[in-house]
Amino acid sequence: MSVQTRLPRMARRAVTLAALIALTLTGGHVAFAADEDEATTRWSVEPADAEGADGRTAINHELDPGESVEDHIVVQNLSPHEVEFQLTAADGFFSRTGRFDILPAGEESVGSGTWIDVPEAVRIGPLESAVIPVSITVPENAEPGDHAAGITASVLSTQSAEDGTSVGVESRVGVRVTTRVTGEITPSATVTSLDGHYAVAWNPFRPGDLTVTFEVVNDGNTRLLAEGQVAAGGARSDFPGPGGSRQELLPGDARSLSVVVRDVWPTFFAPAQVSLVPTMVTMDGNTSQLGPVVGEVWVWAVPWPQLILLIGLLLLIAAVAWGRLRSRRRIASMLAEAREAGRRDATQVPRSGDSSESERGLP
Repeated sequence: MSVQTRLPRMARRAVTLAALIALTLTGGHVAFAADEDEATTRWSVEPADAEGADGRTAINHELDPGESVEDHIVVQNLSPHEVEFQLTAADGFFSRTGRFDILPAGEESVGSGTWIDVPEAVRIGPLESAVIPVSITVPENAEPGDHAAGITASVLSTQSAEDGTSVGVESRVGVRVTTRVTGEITPSATVTSLDGHYAVAWNPFRPGDLTVTFEVVNDGNTRLLAEGQVAAGGARSDFPGPGGSRQELLPGDARSLSVVVRDVWPTFFAPAQVSLVPTMVTMDGNTSQLGPVVGEVWVWAVPWPQLILLIGLLLLIAAVAWGRLRSRRRIASMLAEAREAGRRDATQVPRSGDSSESERGLP
């Protein structure tokens, strides 16, 4: 596979070289380039010894300042026609998303890409391969630590745009080259720019999710793999998640990560802790874990559903209490009225002496 970029038209029927967006540079990738007048060109690039591919996925060397080493790559032409491949060495870097790349064509290298010497081009017959010598020379004043670069083999193909303009498209594939310069090796990482957001679950009987964003900075001089855990509200979430790969950072790199911690109950303020466990990679492929690096952040986690439910319950209790109070007052008022009516009736009953006189009548 390959990534291709087409530039705007510069002249009618003129060939325009496309700026390149490179592939991830690891051994064994196959590139494709389709030309209007030729069959599709397919090729691959791998680390090699003098005899051919040696099974490595990248070129790694540990060298002293001023030291040189000879290595090889093998370019395989998988096409049924002869192809001339352009060979390039350039500085390497990781994008913000964690993808390894090298500087595009036309951008000058200033780091370890300038330490690598390869032929400018190689012509390879159909279904054949060529072992290419590679020379790496570390300058006397090189800084200790890891330095990243890449070697690519590229092909330029010609295609037509919709307006009839012929457009040149450069496709390339290659291998990573990491050189560790001996000296004081100081692996180190920090966690910065912590922030968080709480997503409420509107079902008051279910917890919500808390998302923590942070930046991992490799402020040492070796490449590191970033992994760890985020804890919040008694729940935990690992990074990378299931099926994910550990983020690799070169010296000076900063990578923004976002981790979701599920099933966190809202408590107005939810403390979240990021525990980063950086891992240093050695030139022989082994790893060594550093001590954990911890960062903390407090996140607003207002329990709106629970508050609404609580307010509803309080209003219901208040309504019931008010109803009972009104009922008691009404009953008390009715009793008072009955007693008052009884007193009035009692004052209106005639005395016994007056009743006998009335019965006898007056003369």
